[in-house]
Amino acid sequence: MAKVITFKKGLLSVLFWSIISAAFIGPGTVTTAASAGAGFKFALLWALVFSTLATIVLQEAAARVTIASGKNLGEIIAIRYHEGNTAIRIRLFLFFALAFGCAAYQAGNILGSISGLLLFMEIPRWILTIVVAGIAGMLLWIGNFRTIASILGGIVAVMGIAFIYSAWHTDLSQLTWRHLLFPSIPDGGLVLVLGLIGTTIVPYNLFLASGISQGQSIAEMRWGISLAVLIGGIISIAILLVGTQISGTFSFEALAAAMSNGSGSKAAGILFGVGLFAAGLSSSITSPLAAAVTAQSLFSGRSTREWGSKSRNFRLVWGIILGIGLIFGLLDFRPIPVIILAQALNGLLLPIIAVFLILTVNDPRLLPVSYRNTSLSNLLMLSIVGITCYLGFNNLWKALGNIVNLSAFNTTQSTILLMSLDAIILLAVARSIFLKNKA
Repeated sequence: MAKVITFKKGLLSVLFWSIISAAFIGPGTVTTAASAGAGFKFALLWALVFSTLATIVLQEAAARVTIASGKNLGEIIAIRYHEGNTAIRIRLFLFFALAFGCAAYQAGNILGSISGLLLFMEIPRWILTIVVAGIAGMLLWIGNFRTIASILGGIVAVMGIAFIYSAWHTDLSQLTWRHLLFPSIPDGGLVLVLGLIGTTIVPYNLFLASGISQGQSIAEMRWGISLAVLIGGIISIAILLVGTQISGTFSFEALAAAMSNGSGSKAAGILFGVGLFAAGLSSSITSPLAAAVTAQSLFSGRSTREWGSKSRNFRLVWGIILGIGLIFGLLDFRPIPVIILAQALNGLLLPIIAVFLILTVNDPRLLPVSYRNTSLSNLLMLSIVGITCYLGFNNLWKALGNIVNLSAFNTTQSTILLMSLDAIILLAVARSIFLKNKA
């Protein structure tokens, strides 16, 4: 008989997996989504709908691998690449790439949290920086993922109330279903599309999901991930909707004013400040935690004592990431343009991680047949890889065009070339899946 999920277990699972929502909803999401709304109104809503659904698919696959095999993604990487120095190089590359992203986000997380507080209180910025970093460090020191997840569930709820309330009072008369379901990229919107995808489908979250999923049943995991990520996606959409009310250059102050004007209440601006503070604080916890979990999964091997959640190595990793954010906060660094670029670069990294994941969840050497991907799951994951690869190729092609002369290629020829590269990758991945399943 199939296991029935009770209301209590379902609620606890959602609270537990809210750590994933907290990880992708931070100042980066606020900045990118609100900038998309301010610059292109409703035209980029489809990117958030796509990335929310894609996040559910990829996070479920990463957690399923760990539940089925008893091994996290880092350990599986070590199994797949175990000969000579190759394994060490791959693990070091993945760790430094993901840790760099975590450190870059952490600077924006702390600055964003402080910016939220400064919207409704006058306290020296350096004091707020130390307080926010101190709170994040204290929660990380606890070393209990479930406790942290429960706390973050409440923080995300506060942030959601702030944005959803204001979005409800936003003028949506021009919004249609086409904005939600039909992809389009206006001129100048490609970086923001990649940013919206990168700020939602965060690659290091796959390691985070894999690292914290042990001990749950498949049913509990699927319920928790689906609802928690869906709530996060709704909040992201609400941020974009509020951003459509901004006229002129995006800033946190402009977004707060748009919220107040849209709802007709000054309290909305305060709610935005609280939401921005909550987003920054929650991500200030999850970014260092994700870096530590990634290091743990890649390097622990059999030395579990050296990489436990309260070990020196584990705390050293999240401490370094937290310290980098603290330093940038004390230097009063302005993160808005860098945050958007960081999300876009994150979107470029995503196809690499997604390809590895889809090959893993089809590997008969690692998973029994009942835990491997179905044909529908493979189709969904291949679609995600195809779309993100094409967007990434497109962005790199335009960047290359700024360096060398590509006038020999017109728009049609460029599109055919990029789609051909995309098709080659998809065919190679599909062939590998077929050979694995046949074996």
